[in-house]
Amino acid sequence: MSTIHADVLVVGFGKGGKTVAAKLGKQGKKVVLAEQSDQMYGGTCPNVGCVPTKALVHHSRKRRPEDSPQEWYARSVREIHELTSKFRAGNREAMENAETITLLTGRARFTGPHTVEVAQAGGDVTVTAETIVVNTGSEPIVPDVPGLRDSKRLVTSTDLIHSPDLPERLVIIGAGYLGLEFASIYGRFGSRVTVLEAAPDILGRLDEDVAEATLDVLRGEGVEFVTRAEVTEVRDGLSQTDVVYERDGRRESVGADAVLAATGRAPVTRGLNLEAAGVRTDGRGAIVVDERLRTSQPHIFALGDVNGGPQFTYISLDDSRVVLDHLNGSGRRATTDRMAIPMTLFITPPLATVGFNEREARAAGHRVKVAKQAVADIVAMPRAHVVEETRGLVKFVIDADTDEILGAALLSIDAQEIVNTVALAMRHHVTAAELRDAVYTHPSSTEAFNDVLATIAHTDEPAG
Repeated sequence: MSTIHADVLVVGFGKGGKTVAAKLGKQGKKVVLAEQSDQMYGGTCPNVGCVPTKALVHHSRKRRPEDSPQEWYARSVREIHELTSKFRAGNREAMENAETITLLTGRARFTGPHTVEVAQAGGDVTVTAETIVVNTGSEPIVPDVPGLRDSKRLVTSTDLIHSPDLPERLVIIGAGYLGLEFASIYGRFGSRVTVLEAAPDILGRLDEDVAEATLDVLRGEGVEFVTRAEVTEVRDGLSQTDVVYERDGRRESVGADAVLAATGRAPVTRGLNLEAAGVRTDGRGAIVVDERLRTSQPHIFALGDVNGGPQFTYISLDDSRVVLDHLNGSGRRATTDRMAIPMTLFITPPLATVGFNEREARAAGHRVKVAKQAVADIVAMPRAHVVEETRGLVKFVIDADTDEILGAALLSIDAQEIVNTVALAMRHHVTAAELRDAVYTHPSSTEAFNDVLATIAHTDEPAG
C-alpha cells in the first residue's frame, strides 16, 4: 500500500471541498482530494442536483403541445447528460492540472485522526494529513414503508434524471421542495403526477396566501395533491405499482409507473469510519461541528450537507470561506455571521423567499407592514407580460417602525435572481422606501419593487 503525506486532505469533491482544495493548492499547499466516484467530480450540484434538475426545468418549459412527450423528454435527458459530462470533465481537469493537488478516486475510510485509506481500483493508498476536510454531501432517504425499498418502480431523484423513459404516471411521496420541483418538471413534460403528503398542509411554513398561489400554479399544470396521506404499503403488479395510503381513516391507493421517494436527504457518513478519527456525529449521522465548522477533532472540518446544515450549494461554498479564513485568515469568520439567506423553489415561475414571513415577523414582536401585488397587476413589470408569464405574486414584510425589510416571498419570473437583491438590501439595512425609489433597468423584473413597495396594505401590532 502506497502512502502520501499531505498538508491537507479533502474527502469529497463537492462545492466546498473543491474550493478549499483549489485555494490551498494555489498557495503551494500539498493537497490530496479523494472522491469515491468518477461520476461525481464537482459534487452533487453539477452531476445529479442543481444543474441537471434546473436544466430539466428549462427543457420542460420549451415543449410545445404538438411535441411527443416521450421523445422530447428523451432528447432533453441526452442533452442534459452532455452538459453534466462537460461540467464533470472541467472539474476533473481543474484538479489534475494543478501541480500541488493529487486527485484520488476511491472510497475513503479513516484509520486514525490524521490517517485515511483510499480504496482505489489500482490499489489502496494511505493518506496522512495535518488538516482534513470532509465534504461527502448527502443522499436520498427512502422511508421504511413495506414494499417500497423492494419495488422495481421505486426511483430516487438521481434515478429519474438519468432515465430517458418518461413515466406516464409518477407518484411522489413527500411535498418538500424536491418533491414539488419534480412534480412541476414532470407535469410539464407530460406525466400524470400525484403528490402524497402526510402533513395537513403543503408549504405550511409559508404564509397561506403565498402557499395557495404556489399550489394554484402547480394544480394549473395538472399536478394532483393528496394531503394527510400516510403511505402504508407499496405493491408491485405486472403493469403498475399501487401506492397504498390512509387518509381520514380510509384506505386508498394510486397506481404508478414510477414512485419517487422525496422525503429528504441524509448526510453521507456511513463507511467513513469516523469513530477511528474521534469525530462525533449526531442522531441523523451528520458530523457535529462548531460555528467555525471544526469537528470534535480541531484539525478536521466538515463542509456542506454532511454537517447537517442547510442543504444548498451556496452554503457549502460559504462553508469553504469559513474554513479558509480559519486556516489562512483572521479566524473570525463563522457560520453565525450569516443573515438573510435566500431560498428558491424552482417551479415555473420560481418561488424565492428570504427572511421572515408575515406570521413569523409578528411572532418575533415586530409591528408589521405588508406590501403585496399579483404579478399580473404590477404595472411597472412589463417583462412578465413580454415573456408571457404573469402568474404569481410578490410580497414584502416590512418593519413598521424602521421601514426595514423583514422578509419577502417572490413567486414570479426571475424570482431566483431578484431575491438576491432583496437579501442584499436586508443585510445592509436598506429601507423599503429606498428599494422602492431606486432606479432599475427597463424592462426588468427588479423594477417591480417600484410598484409593489408603494402598496402598503396594513400595519399590525406585535403578537402578544
